[in-house]
Amino acid sequence: MQCRCLGAKVEAYDEAGKPLIEEVGELVCSAPMPSMPIGLLNDPDGKRYRDSYFDVYPGVWRHGDWIKITARGGAIIYGRSDATINRHGIRMGSSEIYRIVEDIPEVLDSLVVDLEYLGREPHMALFVALREGVTLDAALSERIKNNIRNSLSSRHVPNSVHQIDEVPRTLSGKKMEVPIKKLLLGHSLDKVANIDAMANPTSLDWFARFAPGFIAGRQKIAS
Repeated sequence: MQCRCLGAKVEAYDEAGKPLIEEVGELVCSAPMPSMPIGLLNDPDGKRYRDSYFDVYPGVWRHGDWIKITARGGAIIYGRSDATINRHGIRMGSSEIYRIVEDIPEVLDSLVVDLEYLGREPHMALFVALREGVTLDAALSERIKNNIRNSLSSRHVPNSVHQIDEVPRTLSGKKMEVPIKKLLLGHSLDKVANIDAMANPTSLDWFARFAPGFIAGRQKIAS
C-alpha cells in the first residue's frame, strides 16, 4: 500500500510495543479509528472483545497480521501473525487439525503452522511427535493427510509433514504455535521464545536445526 488509511494510526510494533520502521512487526492501531467496533455480540462484559484485540498490547488494538511500515510511509502486509489457519480463504482454528491428527494411534502430539509469504503460495507445515519405535514414513504421512482430507477438506491438507521429538509448550501447557511460526518465517530463535517460560525448552533444538534449511527451501522455490 502506498500509504496508510486516513484516520487510522496504523503502526508496526515489536514484542515490547515499540514502533518499527523497515522491519516486520505486529499490525496495530495505536489510537481509536472511526471503524473500530465498540464491542462484540453476546459479549456483555467485553471479555471476548478485549481478548481478541487487546490481549497483547494493553489499550492498543492488535489486528493479528504482520506489517512493515516503509521509510517512505507505505505499508506491506505479510499475512496472519497468530495461529489462525487460513487456507484458500477458509479460516479455522488449529484445534480442528489436532483433533484429527492426534486420533491416529501412532501420533502422540502435533503442532501445525500456516506460513504466509508476500507474493508467494502459503505453506502449511505439520509436525508430529510419534510413539516410541514409530518412524514417519511415506505411508504414515499419507494416512495423516488422508484423515485430514476426509474429515475436513482437501484445502486443509498440510504441504509437508515432519517428525519431531516433542512439541514445544509453555509452562501452562499451551502449544507454542506462534513462536515456531515466527522462527520458520526467519525470525531469530532468541527473539521468538522465552525459554524461562517453557515447560520443555530443549524441544526448540530440533526447530533451530530445521529452520535454516526450511527457509532456504522456500526462498529457492520463490526464485
